[in-house]
Amino acid sequence: MSAGSETAARPEVVSLGCRLNIAESERMQAMLGEAGDVVVVNSCAVTREAVRQTRQAIRRARRARPDARLLVTGCAAEIERAEIAAMPEVDGLIANSAKLDPRSWNVPVAETPAPLTRTRAFIAVQNGCDHACTFCVIPQGRGRSRSLGIAEVQREVERHLEQGAKEIVLTGVDLTSWGHDLPDSPSLGILVEAILNAFAELERLRLSSLDGIEIDEQLCEMLAGEARIMPHLHLSLQHGDDLILKRMKRRHSRADAVDLAARLKASRPEIAIGADLIAGFPTETPAHHAANLSIINELDIVHGHIFPYSPRPDTPAARMPQVDRAAVKARAAELRDAVKAHRSGWLAGHLGTPLAVLAERDGTGYSPSYARVRLPEGSTVGEVHEVIPTRIEEGVLV
Repeated sequence: MSAGSETAARPEVVSLGCRLNIAESERMQAMLGEAGDVVVVNSCAVTREAVRQTRQAIRRARRARPDARLLVTGCAAEIERAEIAAMPEVDGLIANSAKLDPRSWNVPVAETPAPLTRTRAFIAVQNGCDHACTFCVIPQGRGRSRSLGIAEVQREVERHLEQGAKEIVLTGVDLTSWGHDLPDSPSLGILVEAILNAFAELERLRLSSLDGIEIDEQLCEMLAGEARIMPHLHLSLQHGDDLILKRMKRRHSRADAVDLAARLKASRPEIAIGADLIAGFPTETPAHHAANLSIINELDIVHGHIFPYSPRPDTPAARMPQVDRAAVKARAAELRDAVKAHRSGWLAGHLGTPLAVLAERDGTGYSPSYARVRLPEGSTVGEVHEVIPTRIEEGVLV
């Protein structure tokens, strides 16, 4: 947001990190309303780099709004609480578990829903995590897994559709664990089916990062055959070597990921595979790294989130033998290059092919398989346009 004189007295929420944070930031922005000269940094702590970026955002916000009350919430405000609180720019911290409670901000409970701020509506249906991956600090910041009930999710979907959303994105810290804490432990597939059955007018439903080993049979069948579910599968994969996966305390094997992708692509060839991959996990040898590289080829990963490993406080992996930092950086670069090569070929395969693209406010939009497309001038924001890309510029179809 601009820090110009006209907006200096209005609240601003700065969001870092995951799609769940984006969804929560939008709710906070609406909740704060006309609360005055307040800046909130909704922080991330998934890696040391994320914490560094949080600190940068705090300093940048203070320079832009020197007289504002600057508050920090999010995972870094939990996990690095003492360090963030000690920053001279920070006026206070809001607990992650309390950031969507109006009482935390001394504002009244909103009588009207938050306005839709983007053409794709992000709905946080799950929060927290019950797993204990050896590298991950997020359960410290988010707590145990909690799920919204089906009726509550449907109310959120209905609200966004009424405001004109054409695409709904379901998000969560561990989205595939949705329902495990609810009566009768419904699966994510049951939630997805309930949404699609209730809203025939919903054209596009997208799922954020999924733990492949937790994808239930019902959801797998819908991913393979339901046209309204976007053909875009982003896996919380983390590595391509079985020994490293065991040391990470992941619950899937390399073969599990390969089999899932092969099964889905056999039924729906256009499905695009994305994945989170960690480079330089403790004890990772060159052979382990080679397996990590090769799974990019085997799964044809075209949407890659590459994380150089960084030790996080109070995690088992931080006590394991560490890989040299220069090697971690070099291996991350190799993984990124491999994904970039696959992505380039994948994008080239779209040239000359009609795509249904949902227009965003910046003149671009996303195809069903999450290819970013620069749209012709004058394309109506929030509408789905059929376009035929003719070239690629800086990784974007034009």
